[in-house]
Amino acid sequence: MISYGWRDPVTDAEILDLARSHGGAAVPGWWDGVRPHSLGWVGARDGDGLLVGFVNVAWDGGDHAFLLDTKTRGSYQRRGIGTAVVRLAAAHARAAGCEWLHVDFEPHLRDFYVHACGFRPTDAGLIHLPSTGAGPA
Repeated sequence: MISYGWRDPVTDAEILDLARSHGGAAVPGWWDGVRPHSLGWVGARDGDGLLVGFVNVAWDGGDHAFLLDTKTRGSYQRRGIGTAVVRLAAAHARAAGCEWLHVDFEPHLRDFYVHACGFRPTDAGLIHLPSTGAGPA
């Protein structure tokens, strides 16, 4: 059985372990630095309390929320956990007064976000800042 919690008390060590479980990059201290800037997040835990899913919701303080860092433990993938954390995050962003929920994703994740989670494709722009070489004027 999987339980889901909004603003679940997730530790930096748990995020590191979760990221490593599916081959993701894990940076110590990342979650401790990001958490204070989040509208909220969803944690998914198995019956033993192990963190098996996660998504962070950043926001602009107004109408726009942004999904970041959706993760599902490698051994728990393809069970609907990622979809469930995204849906719960969307419900809480809506309850907080957000009108829009944005997500960026790599092409291989399109089916997950568009078909499983209900996002619609849009035009968007992106600048990879380290590649521009430009500093402040």
